[in-house]
Amino acid sequence: MLRIRAGLVRPVTAPPIEDGAVLVDEAGRIAALGPHSRVPTPPGAKALEFRDAELVPGLINCHTHLELTHLAGKNSHPDFVEWIRRVRALKDASSAEEFRAAAEAGLRDCWARGVTCVADTGSTGAVLEALVRLGGRGIAYHEVFGPDPSRAEEYFADFERQVARLRQVATGQALAVLGVSPHAPYTVSERLYRLVVGFGRRQRLPLAVHAAESRAESELVREGAGAFAAALRGRGIEVRGWGVSPLQYLGRLGVVAPGTLCIHAVEVDEADVELLARRGAAVAHCPRSNAAHGHGRAPLAAFRAAGVPVGLGTDSVMSVPDLDLWAEARAAGLAGESALRALTLDAARALGWDWEVGSLEVGKWADLAVLARSVPLRPGPSPFALLTVIGGRIVQALDSGA
Repeated sequence: MLRIRAGLVRPVTAPPIEDGAVLVDEAGRIAALGPHSRVPTPPGAKALEFRDAELVPGLINCHTHLELTHLAGKNSHPDFVEWIRRVRALKDASSAEEFRAAAEAGLRDCWARGVTCVADTGSTGAVLEALVRLGGRGIAYHEVFGPDPSRAEEYFADFERQVARLRQVATGQALAVLGVSPHAPYTVSERLYRLVVGFGRRQRLPLAVHAAESRAESELVREGAGAFAAALRGRGIEVRGWGVSPLQYLGRLGVVAPGTLCIHAVEVDEADVELLARRGAAVAHCPRSNAAHGHGRAPLAAFRAAGVPVGLGTDSVMSVPDLDLWAEARAAGLAGESALRALTLDAARALGWDWEVGSLEVGKWADLAVLARSVPLRPGPSPFALLTVIGGRIVQALDSGA
């Protein structure tokens, strides 16, 4: 058992507790929390104290590409379409071992920042393997690409084989979940979307999709025009406009559905927001990445007003300088308790996991972090967590706290 005392405990679903404590049972769940004087210390329990720090639910990063950690700083092209091409070239030049090392380094970096859960998208399987190997919590959405409709069955058959292998990797794991991700409208054909969505539903796998991220994507979907359209035609792929927004297009294909995580969702209007709310989809909001690529700002207030679950994500370190979720919260205009809730309970709700993680409550998993006082209010880079715990297991510690 584990007992942690802190100068301030922030459950998120209840008022902060001065000089509070949390007791974790042998199964890794929260057995008790409250004022220090009221939380028992069972015989044999490991007791840690952080009297000048805050104990909070573990943070949740709703969009990462941790397999790309080794490519930080290697792609600064200002044009988004060219930036995408460069990402593809850099990935093609990377080895399987580089992806494995990058995924592990990225995951440990998240833990060092108090992040206890990631929603990652990638095409190599390295992040799922790292989660399983290291005992991390998260969803690894396996990506599929294939813009040529004449080759949709070929792309899909290869994707099926990859998913079958990864399902074996995740078998019997309580913390690491496999998902699927048909990448984006400019890399996935209508036919391939339908195949992957049907497969995901049959296999009961969570789904994420990059959607409504850029003006070039909107031009492609609405008019069959713009930079992405030109790039596809340059590869001999027929392009047509659908006369609707990217989210409306994905809605027609059944991609926007209950539980779907729509990544970015910048190029949206009122009808798109209503669609997300009506279909029960969620949004991964990445404000720093959106700004870095000149895409604009997602309508966070409109999403919230409509009841659309929204979590914050960093995207990859090819788009942003680091995996600092507090910096994302500040970029979204959030601070204090509002920022903490966005990075914990709101994020858990966006992933459909708010009944298990995202707040400090008896019975929930003991996913938690100990932070220096007032981290949410601190300008500039956020300091690393003093302690990070996942399912009752310490995965990161800067200070014993004793």
